[in-house]
Amino acid sequence: MIDVAPMRRSYTMSGLDEKDLTPTPIPLFERWLKDMIDSQLYDPNGVVVSTVDESGQPYSRMVLLKNYDEKSLVFFTNLGSRKAQHLAHNPKICMLFPWYYLERQVMFIGTAEKLSVPAVLKYFHSRPRDSQIAAWTSHQSSRISARSALESKFMELKQKFKDGEVPLPSFWGGYRVFFHQVEFWQGRENRLHDRFIYDLQEDGSWTISRLAP
Repeated sequence: MIDVAPMRRSYTMSGLDEKDLTPTPIPLFERWLKDMIDSQLYDPNGVVVSTVDESGQPYSRMVLLKNYDEKSLVFFTNLGSRKAQHLAHNPKICMLFPWYYLERQVMFIGTAEKLSVPAVLKYFHSRPRDSQIAAWTSHQSSRISARSALESKFMELKQKFKDGEVPLPSFWGGYRVFFHQVEFWQGRENRLHDRFIYDLQEDGSWTISRLAP
């Protein structure tokens, strides 16, 4: 067994003070997202999505953020996937941006709603053609016999759709997550991290609180 207990480092890159906060969460999120993009690290829009199955068992996986506004975040997926099945019976969701190389995390808590077909279609046709074909190939989260079966199906569909536009699969879509809570975490020295949480109020305003690390 690898001894992971002594593995640690001190977080000294930055801090997050009250003066750095914005009245609403998205401008601060956007500032940090830009810092991540400028760092040229991989997948700055990668986000861990957590859902819960019918027995209360949580599951987490990485997806890519594909749009956002002042009230919501958007991602796309196979509608037969495990996450989609979870959201069908429990739309509550957590989305965590693990920007550890900048010693930061941002967590959004909210509720997911399916996107309309026109919204999904618009994004689907903006994807690389092979990615569109791959959406047809994979029945996400289903058990398969071997990778060769997946690759064989991909080549079959590539031939089938070689002429013209790739149609939108009926089992492929997306979600808009309306968030009501956002937490910003900035690593600090001696584990005295900075944590601020935004809570959405009924009148549409946000309250901000500092959390103990």
